[in-house]
Amino acid sequence: MGTPTWRVGCCCLLLLALVVCTRSEGVQSCEEVRKLFQWRLVGAVKGLPDAPRPGPDLQVCVSKKPTCCTRKMEERYQIAARQDMQQALQASSSTLKFLISRNAAVFQETLETLIRQAENYTSILFCNSYRNMALEAAASIQEFFTDVGLYLFGADANPEEFVNRFFDSLFPLVYNHLINPAVTDSSLEYSECIRMARRDIRPFGTIPQRVMGQMGRSLLPSRTFLQALNLGIEVINTTDHLLFSRECGRAFLRMQYCPHCQGLTLSKPCMGYCLNVMRGCLAQMAELNPHWHAYIRSLEELSDAMHGTYDIEHLLLNFHVLVNDAVMQAHLDRQKLLEQVNKLCGHPIRSPTESPRCSFDGSKEKLRLKISTRNGEDTLANRRKEFINSLRLHRTFYGGLADQLCVNDLAAADGLPCWNGEDIVKSYTQRVVGNGIKAQSGNPEVKVKGTDPVINQIIDKLKHVIQLLQGRSPKPDKWEVHLGSGGGIVEQVSGDCDDEDGCGGSGSGEVKRTLKITDWMPEEMNLSDVKQIHQTHGGSTLDTTAAGCTAAMESMTFPLMCAVMVLPGFW
Repeated sequence: MGTPTWRVGCCCLLLLALVVCTRSEGVQSCEEVRKLFQWRLVGAVKGLPDAPRPGPDLQVCVSKKPTCCTRKMEERYQIAARQDMQQALQASSSTLKFLISRNAAVFQETLETLIRQAENYTSILFCNSYRNMALEAAASIQEFFTDVGLYLFGADANPEEFVNRFFDSLFPLVYNHLINPAVTDSSLEYSECIRMARRDIRPFGTIPQRVMGQMGRSLLPSRTFLQALNLGIEVINTTDHLLFSRECGRAFLRMQYCPHCQGLTLSKPCMGYCLNVMRGCLAQMAELNPHWHAYIRSLEELSDAMHGTYDIEHLLLNFHVLVNDAVMQAHLDRQKLLEQVNKLCGHPIRSPTESPRCSFDGSKEKLRLKISTRNGEDTLANRRKEFINSLRLHRTFYGGLADQLCVNDLAAADGLPCWNGEDIVKSYTQRVVGNGIKAQSGNPEVKVKGTDPVINQIIDKLKHVIQLLQGRSPKPDKWEVHLGSGGGIVEQVSGDCDDEDGCGGSGSGEVKRTLKITDWMPEEMNLSDVKQIHQTHGGSTLDTTAAGCTAAMESMTFPLMCAVMVLPGFW
């Protein structure tokens, strides 16, 4: 900086200091105060003084010097000061509120998309592989995924009930079309008997129980996660509109607008003074801080735990595979099931009819499941991780709110003349108290009395949701995949996962599943039995897409989808 420029800068600072000192001694005109008052309160107001005069009727902005304020102006200023604080609070929380509300909407939208995809995959499975029963199964498929969505988004539904309802409705279709397909129509009474018999004769083996286990492990954490985000939005909305005490209303007025009465329209409160006022009036909010911190930490723990069998994305995108396994299980055990149903329900009274088929454009290639591996950026787990990383930056939001307001907007910068509640001074000399209710006993600017019932309600809600989040945060060990007896690949996970759960796959959204052979193949079946089924149903030439499955069959490690592909005639 050149010498002339430096001299001009010094002169300006000296002039500003002289103006401040002169104005602190007394103001000659109230014109600037009148203009700002009318602008701030919208429109002209009658009775505003033209020049300073005594103000014996003032309640808060009391001064020995002449004043530009009247009692009515003081009342209007107090309303404005409260509004200013509400706006400052809302502005300070806007980034945090937007972060949570936007991600809550994104997560819900993503789950809705996954549910639609899973429903489509299941419908396509029936159109491709079980065409005769596809239209009849459509209503049950739609009802099942509607129930999944309702439960995820907070409805009073029971996963065990809607899983059972789906497999109950599926069994009569499987029985009529695959187990006993001689004719294709039976009475409603007979179909109802078959439906009710499903839980006793267990035609789908352990697969319904595995689905229930996976549903419980993945749906409930996702549901709780969404509920917790909505509570976070509720907490912020509540604190954004918290009602301040009469004591704080007067303190805001003294800090923000009482300088105007002395013509000091450009002054700002001293930092220590601002901290005492804001820490006193936000002491109740500061009590939220440890609970807010624990809330974010619990969200993080739950998010980290939602992988593997706890990953809703993996469960939904692989549901059709479990359905196919269930149908194949029943078909491979059809003779036994035929005898059991005849014993329980008798022989049906039937009339031959043509079953409706799944309809699609026959000129096009056979419908296929286009299930591609999602890249890392698109997975629900990755989105949760990015959200938690951003949310972690706000874990001390309520503990530092008063300081943030003063430092970022309200208070004068260090070293500048500032307002101390009575006059313009070089620095604030009173003791500055800490945050929280206990620290306010020595606050020289604001008296804090008791606790706020609204804040106590928020704390109780946070404690409750923290307990829910921690209760839904399993910590399973890493997956272990090894060979079981007989050469079949067996999935295992230590800790919370067992054979009933059908643990498998990664949480990346990729449709990848290792089959536990003993889960679906009866003990008496072997490779020759499978080949016999293939020959019985007229299958000799395999589709080229099944070549890999044929090789897998020879080693007895093929998944059930391969069994479907090598039996092209039985549906």
